[in-house]
Amino acid sequence: MRQLTEADRDAIRLAQDPKFTRWLDQVRATGGCTHPIHLSGSTTTWDSTTGEVLRHYDTRDEPGERLLVRCRNRRASVCAPCSRLHAGDTFHLVRAGLVGGKNVPPAVRDRPRLFVTLTAPSFGPVHRAGERCRPRRDGGTCEHGRPLGCGAAHDTDAPHVGQPLCADCYDYPAHVLWHAHAGMLWDRFTRDVRRYLATSAGLVQSHFPHHARLSFACVAEYQKRAAVHVHAVVRLDGPAGPADEPPPWGTAGRLADAVQASAHRGVVRTPYSPAVGELALRWGVQVDVRLLRADGTGPDDDAVAAYVAKYVTKSASDTGAGTDYRFTSWHDIDIARVSDHVRTLMRTCWRLGGLPEYAPLRLRPWAHTLGYRGHILTKSRAYSTTYAALRADRAQHEGHHEMPDGITDAQWRYTGSGHTSGAALIAAGIAEALAQSRQLHEEAKHDKARAEAHRWGVEP
Repeated sequence: MRQLTEADRDAIRLAQDPKFTRWLDQVRATGGCTHPIHLSGSTTTWDSTTGEVLRHYDTRDEPGERLLVRCRNRRASVCAPCSRLHAGDTFHLVRAGLVGGKNVPPAVRDRPRLFVTLTAPSFGPVHRAGERCRPRRDGGTCEHGRPLGCGAAHDTDAPHVGQPLCADCYDYPAHVLWHAHAGMLWDRFTRDVRRYLATSAGLVQSHFPHHARLSFACVAEYQKRAAVHVHAVVRLDGPAGPADEPPPWGTAGRLADAVQASAHRGVVRTPYSPAVGELALRWGVQVDVRLLRADGTGPDDDAVAAYVAKYVTKSASDTGAGTDYRFTSWHDIDIARVSDHVRTLMRTCWRLGGLPEYAPLRLRPWAHTLGYRGHILTKSRAYSTTYAALRADRAQHEGHHEMPDGITDAQWRYTGSGHTSGAALIAAGIAEALAQSRQLHEEAKHDKARAEAHRWGVEP
């Protein structure tokens, strides 16, 4: 007979509590969040005219006199239930900017729209998937005597893919400093797209905002070589934003030309350092620009939104390109469970972070993400809705919105976070059940759509 673990005994203790049912309700309300926030306090709403108490809630009536709320961490490696919710919000945020909805007019679907991928430049030859890792016919070698290919045809998920062919040739300082300036490169890129559009239309560059508006949403993703690249939806509107038509010269073709040109000519220079010199940082030569067409002949809008939402829940640790926690010492880097290539990038961050000329880049606090300190998702203000608006809509749907004629007084304080071992076991079961329920619901929707398509004799 299997002996009970500490988690089993803790789960039994919880189940025997008289308020266990209410505790279960709280855990279900968080979606089985793995690291919920514990709050203590109360909220009272009065009628603004009569002074009558319309609603009162106090955690003194709750199990443990506390309320559990979601941690809202976007990273799947930290909290899978909250990351799924965040991915769903991201899907609707990106989709609204493509097809309308969430207070965005449906006319945006007919605007010039692009799906763009910008990559990092090469910092040195690396192992590649497929035949691309074969050595050259002349059997070339690097200056350190190592071959410029390994002779193997790697699978996409092979551990060697993305690792340098010669670590001595690889430019680790440039890789780290490129990450540290990636946000500035993106800013330069969007500004240059506006300049190109203005110049090509015969406008004074400063007058561009009076004629058109560039909107975008982009997500950063770590490649196998541990370098960030960017997927972005770019849209051109009139000067007032989504509700305004772009000028006649604002075509998808001209926007695509502007993106291509700006991706290849944008430059950011690093501060001069006696150890590294001054580097001119650019985007990589691989730039992918795809037109999003309203007639459905290009990439599917929902697929693009799902693609962006997929990557927003990932972190550097998911691709082995970093960790989810910050380092406080060199020893933390030594014991991190990462490849030698990534560890060298982390050590390079730490070394360069100690130089006064690089102090503003804060390389040491961001060594766990290899120097990249930008947001995973970035969007312009007029692109679509916001996460805050989506959360407010969800709260209203669930009946947690504020009463329009009431005055609310709320007093809350943080009392802790996380689960005990038994509570974590139960929460994991609830999260799995909810995920299975969502999957069955989606499958039922797809089956219904296929049946309806078959009924009308069309392709599903």
